[in-house]
Amino acid sequence: MRKLALFICCSIFLFNCEEVVEIEVPTGTPKLVIEALFEVYFDEIPVTTEAIVKLRLSAGYFDEELPVVTNAIVTLKNLSTNTFISFEDGDLDGNYIPTSAFTPEDDVVYELSVTYNNEIYKGKTIKAKTPLFINVEQGTKTLFSGNETEVIVEFSDNEFEDNFYLFDFSNNLYLSIEDRFFNGSDYNFSFFYQEEEVEIPSEVLIKMAGVSQDYYTYFRVLTSQSGQSGGGPFQTTPSSLLGNIINTSNANHYPLGYFNISETATYTLSLTE
Repeated sequence: MRKLALFICCSIFLFNCEEVVEIEVPTGTPKLVIEALFEVYFDEIPVTTEAIVKLRLSAGYFDEELPVVTNAIVTLKNLSTNTFISFEDGDLDGNYIPTSAFTPEDDVVYELSVTYNNEIYKGKTIKAKTPLFINVEQGTKTLFSGNETEVIVEFSDNEFEDNFYLFDFSNNLYLSIEDRFFNGSDYNFSFFYQEEEVEIPSEVLIKMAGVSQDYYTYFRVLTSQSGQSGGGPFQTTPSSLLGNIINTSNANHYPLGYFNISETATYTLSLTE
């Protein structure tokens, strides 16, 4: 009986000492996030370009989505001809698309301009070249669990330059590689889908894009910070990772994000059991 009374007293004491602690997460002034990743599907007839400029504002650490920006002015300038292409956000979803169709030219510098809150943000880039796929096929190998699905990719690398590639295997699955160890060679590698990442049977669209060394480095840092879950590496902004876009009006209000134009080769693969 004395032991029971002692236990009850201790329980009451511990319960009364509980205290809710609120942790304040520091937040700063929201920054403009500019995701301008243009894909030129050069292996299609006719050649088409997917050009979307996504504008968001950085948010708090626990926010799952970034607020959209719908009141900006977006243009693209060809610095060789000094001609402009306007972009508009007709759906008011923060995604700006060109008002007329265009295909980025080879060896031409393009300048992206975004005007927001009376400040001008600019970034420059040149289209990165990409080889065609030699072959894409489903393999039979697995990894640790034995339930993975192998995809074998083969392409030919250009020997006259250093090349960097970004692969999109659908379902927010990306892989970035450089040609340091296979420069100028036909190269093949295996990519493995985990059981929960893809349904079998199904079709997946695989993309290969050539990128600059700077964008390759930017992407690797971005994915290491954000991972590849929860909507992909561009879904949230985990830290102030600077890209190739600057604020020409106020350097202290620097933006986040990147401007990139890539030739993109595509391959639709049917996965079977």
